[in-house]
Amino acid sequence: MKAQPYVAILDDEPEIRRMLAEVLAEAGFRTQGFARATEFEAALNRTTPDVCLVDLGLPDKDGLALVHRLALESGAAIIIISGRAQVQDRVTGLELGADDYIIKPFDPAEVVARVRARLRRGREGPRAAMTARFEGWEARFASYLLVAPDGTEVPFSHAEGEVLRLFLESPRRLISRAQMQESLGGAAGESFDRAMDVRISRLRQKLGEDPRNPRLIKTIYGAGYIFLGEVEWQ
Repeated sequence: MKAQPYVAILDDEPEIRRMLAEVLAEAGFRTQGFARATEFEAALNRTTPDVCLVDLGLPDKDGLALVHRLALESGAAIIIISGRAQVQDRVTGLELGADDYIIKPFDPAEVVARVRARLRRGREGPRAAMTARFEGWEARFASYLLVAPDGTEVPFSHAEGEVLRLFLESPRRLISRAQMQESLGGAAGESFDRAMDVRISRLRQKLGEDPRNPRLIKTIYGAGYIFLGEVEWQ
């Protein structure tokens, strides 16, 4: 029997935890709720969720710092659910590695849809768990690692990995902002565009690219991006 996807709900408001647990259970997900970050982190040592729903206003830890740690260490998809509605708050959350951002108050059906969307993207065929080789580098998507030509291991976040995989699956082809939004999800607009800019900048940095004249990930101004390396999947 196929295991139910596991969704962790981290929010200090009992009613929100209860409501999300109910709608997600009805949709076929296994859930566990946490009121404090310390409880959630202890549970992570036992089981890694498929998706984490994280409120930023936590009573015991900074929510953004927790999101960043999850993005670097867990491999789980991260959806922020927060009452912070400013564009800069959304951009910061996405910059630190969140995959999506939902503003309170929200429609519970939207949360279910966003969770399903993240899981679909995490299971887009065998390449999600494969290794890509390009220009002496390796991208190991199962372990969220870039391996440099000299063997140095450079971790990347789940969100950065989605962008990298999009490039590696379409080398030498223009990828427009609209195509990125369609493939990666999230609401189109300033916050999405800025988040993509930051993720691409970080990928370039990890690949040792010259920011003024990148060799692999080229910006085509007004059109999108092109990945110029030769790619081999294993």
